[in-house]
Amino acid sequence: MSRGVRLTVRVKPRAKASRILRADGLSLEASLAAPPVDGAANDELLNLLATHLGVPKRSLALVSGLASRTKWVEVHGLDRAEVLGRLASRLRPPRT
Repeated sequence: MSRGVRLTVRVKPRAKASRILRADGLSLEASLAAPPVDGAANDELLNLLATHLGVPKRSLALVSGLASRTKWVEVHGLDRAEVLGRLASRLRPPRT
C-alpha cells in the first residue's frame, strides 16, 4: 500500500467555529470548535478535512501530533494535485 498525501496542520482548538483559516500548499492552519479533550479536537479536524476534501473520514489518518497543535494527516485515495485543487476550490482568496 502506498503512502498517501501528507498534510501538516496547525490547529487552534476551542474556536467559535471549525474552519480552515489558511492553506499554503500542503500546510494548513485550522480553527476547531472542539476542545482538546479526549480526542475531540482530533476528531473534529478529521471531519473538517473530510468535508473540505470530499472524501470519507476513513480516507484520512492522523499520523503524528495526537496531543500537539501541529499535526500530520495522511490523505488516501487522492494524489497531491487533487488534494491541492480541492483545498484551493473550497477556500476563499484573501480580501485585498
